[in-house]
Amino acid sequence: MEQLLAALAGGLLATLGTTLGALLVLIPWLSRGEQREVLIDVGLAFGSGVMIVASFVSLLLPSVEKGGLLLSLIGLILGAAAVAMANEVVPHEHLVKGFEGPAEMKRKVKAAWLVALAIIIHNVPEGYSIGVASAYDVYDGIKVALAITLQDMPEGFAVALPLLAITGSGVKAVGIAFLSGLSELLTSVLAAAVLSDVSWALSLGLSSAAGAMIYVVSHEALPESHRSGREKQATVGFFLGFVIMLILDSAI
Repeated sequence: MEQLLAALAGGLLATLGTTLGALLVLIPWLSRGEQREVLIDVGLAFGSGVMIVASFVSLLLPSVEKGGLLLSLIGLILGAAAVAMANEVVPHEHLVKGFEGPAEMKRKVKAAWLVALAIIIHNVPEGYSIGVASAYDVYDGIKVALAITLQDMPEGFAVALPLLAITGSGVKAVGIAFLSGLSELLTSVLAAAVLSDVSWALSLGLSSAAGAMIYVVSHEALPESHRSGREKQATVGFFLGFVIMLILDSAI
């Protein structure tokens, strides 16, 4: 029960992070001009630093300790492969990179939901990470949930911006971002419920969650933070997130 409650609380916290980030689009000064671009680049890089630390310290290392190196490597590869496949199969739209997925689906799915699907592809492995970390140890679940919440705030802002442009309504943009964020809550509770009692499955779950998060950082978050020519600011943001997560990990 403690594990499920931790997964529930962590999923709610991550959903709140996405929603809080999306709410920033309601502030006109932040949602246009150069300050918008700086906030996105530095924020995504900051979240990447946070997620890298959480992936190794709270997911991958516990997986190795619990199930050994071979099982952990298998899970790491499977987690990354699952997100890579989702990127290819599920139609979705990024703020900077644009459309990904089957080309014939671009005209069949409404633009707002293409953006929502982009954040769902990220949120499902993040919620999964919270769930398996909570199933392993309540404190690890808290650490992963904090890391993902910090990462979700700039991501929520980056997702809500195109939603605002598409719908013309800040309220609708925040609402769709919130609904997309709920996927983290559902995945977190489900993962904790399924994996908490099976030792080898938990080890595989921890490492696959790490693989999924590392793939998202490497394939999406960090490249997007460096596309606008602000590599120095993004690098500072990355190291700031890395250091803050290390401090949080040590404190908890």
